[in-house]
Amino acid sequence: MPLHEHSPPLVAGALTPQAMLQNYAPILILALVVAGFAIANLIISDVLGKKRRAIGKADAYESGMDPVGSARVRLSIHFYLIAVLFILFDVESIFLIPWAGTVKTLSAQGLGPVMFFEVLAFVGVLAVGLAYVWRKGGLEWDR
Repeated sequence: MPLHEHSPPLVAGALTPQAMLQNYAPILILALVVAGFAIANLIISDVLGKKRRAIGKADAYESGMDPVGSARVRLSIHFYLIAVLFILFDVESIFLIPWAGTVKTLSAQGLGPVMFFEVLAFVGVLAVGLAYVWRKGGLEWDR
């Protein structure tokens, strides 16, 4: 049964490519309106905005304090290691969210044990990676 009077039937293989594209037309229109609004605001503010030159306007603003020293400070490689590890584990943990959302549906289809062991293997690989980094001292700040 179609969702709306004008929508095509929800039978497998019944949707033509043109009918599928028509379903995405409102999203495309919204994206075009948003992009047009952003570009129009940038152009209008550039054309109508006042252009006042001030002494401190072009200076860097750093938390309300005057910048001191060079911007080319060398940081320890350990800082970058921690940042990359954070991003790595953060992105991998995001993969658990779709699994958590579909676990009920897949369990009802009899795939509960399979999904459980797949996620157990995924989390196991994460745990092994974390243990390796921890053992090598990658999480210590005072190096």
